[in-house]
Amino acid sequence: MTDFSQLGEDRDLARRVAAGDPKAFDAFFREYFPRLYRFTLSRIGSDESLAEEIVQRTMVLAMRKVGKYRGEALLFTWLCQICRNEMAAVFRQRGVEAERHVPLEDNPAVQAALESLASDGETPETLHSGEELARFVRVTLEYLPAKYATALEMKYIQGCSVEEIGAELEISGKAAESVLSRARAAFKEGFRSLWDFEPDFLLD
Repeated sequence: MTDFSQLGEDRDLARRVAAGDPKAFDAFFREYFPRLYRFTLSRIGSDESLAEEIVQRTMVLAMRKVGKYRGEALLFTWLCQICRNEMAAVFRQRGVEAERHVPLEDNPAVQAALESLASDGETPETLHSGEELARFVRVTLEYLPAKYATALEMKYIQGCSVEEIGAELEISGKAAESVLSRARAAFKEGFRSLWDFEPDFLLD
């Protein structure tokens, strides 16, 4: 299901950023710059300086356009599209073939194959290596709000308790349970949307 509460938060943040609220801008930058940096770095051959340049360009352009954001998609998804366009622009400027920098999960041929496998009733986890499936998971986590990704990583990778997650997020244990529930739903929706299949490991 769509996380309408997150869309509402995104619209509110975008509105306040567009209005020139400095606190909103700080929150916007802290939340999205590191996520966009990771998103970019994995797509350009781990060139840190180039990744920083592209993300800076993305953030500048996003600031000019943020008033037009209407919440049809999550704010991070909207930013990622701007970032993809900036990556393509940099590749063109430098005379680099963009296709050489497209990772497995962004390759249209791979996405088409996933769609075909899903329609045949098969699941890619039976045909792809664990390393590839781990990449699918990592990219899905990149699309989630930071607090969701943190909660899921702590719960399912680090094996932390709800209380420990709450302490890390500076919220109560009850609130942490709510965040985990919303994070699981967001992960499932994001995974299905990105990869067009639902493997057995999806979080319960």
